[in-house]
Amino acid sequence: MLSGFTIARNAVTLAYPLVPAIRSLLDLCDEVVVNVGRSEDGTRELVAGLRDPRVRILDGAWEPSRGGGTLAIETNRAMAACRGTWGVYIQADEVLHETGAAILRERVRAWDGDARVEGLLVEYRHFYGDFDTVATNRHWYRREVRVVRLGGDIRSYGDAQGFRVVPAWRRIRARATGAVMFHYGWARPPASLARKHAAFAEFFGELIGTIEQRRAAPELEWTPGLRRFVGTHPRVATEWIAARRREAGGDGSGVGPRRLRLSDLRYYVSDWVERLTGVRPFEYRNYVLV
Repeated sequence: MLSGFTIARNAVTLAYPLVPAIRSLLDLCDEVVVNVGRSEDGTRELVAGLRDPRVRILDGAWEPSRGGGTLAIETNRAMAACRGTWGVYIQADEVLHETGAAILRERVRAWDGDARVEGLLVEYRHFYGDFDTVATNRHWYRREVRVVRLGGDIRSYGDAQGFRVVPAWRRIRARATGAVMFHYGWARPPASLARKHAAFAEFFGELIGTIEQRRAAPELEWTPGLRRFVGTHPRVATEWIAARRREAGGDGSGVGPRRLRLSDLRYYVSDWVERLTGVRPFEYRNYVLV
């Protein structure tokens, strides 16, 4: 049995593609567990409205006072409720491309008997400012573990970006798959971004200065490595994307003007090395390749 799991709280207010995210897992999984924190915007009703018997809702009152670790705690709660032997994790602002669903299903089957493999990696497309631009510099992770073995010592880690193995919190032994995850958390109009920053402030109080600065900005800050997206969006996300485009009113990208800083040179050097060698210098990883 293959399980999917995710967490969500006030996803409607934050304009997250929660329904497309869940549907992209239903292309792959026998069940999807959704941990829904107490919300004021109909998030629970949105999930229940899918009316799919494979979707199970866990209700809970999250504790933002625990900081970013709250997200990992609630992710672990969703993971513990899964009944499968492998679990596919997705965040509420991510959507798995349908081609990736077939790849992950085959890879789980192929590597299930290899105890060295604890997790599987997906590639990322990070959309920035709109649905036609992707961010590619080394600030944005190229890949991350999104499929893990269940029932063992694997736990969500940090702010729930990745996973580690307890009790030593060592990195997961993982293999690349080529499946692609689309990350839409930064592809949104300024008003929606302001709500996202307000939500972040609940969990990341230690970063309140930076968060408030971003919240006050009328647009996203330009960053090196922005490129035109070439390809197709996940099928299950097309209606959601069309609705977001209509809301934006054709105002174009939400990214500010190009302002090159001396500190940006590191990204250009890193990009040059990566293009030349395939290695990304100083890349942060929650995993080791096996």
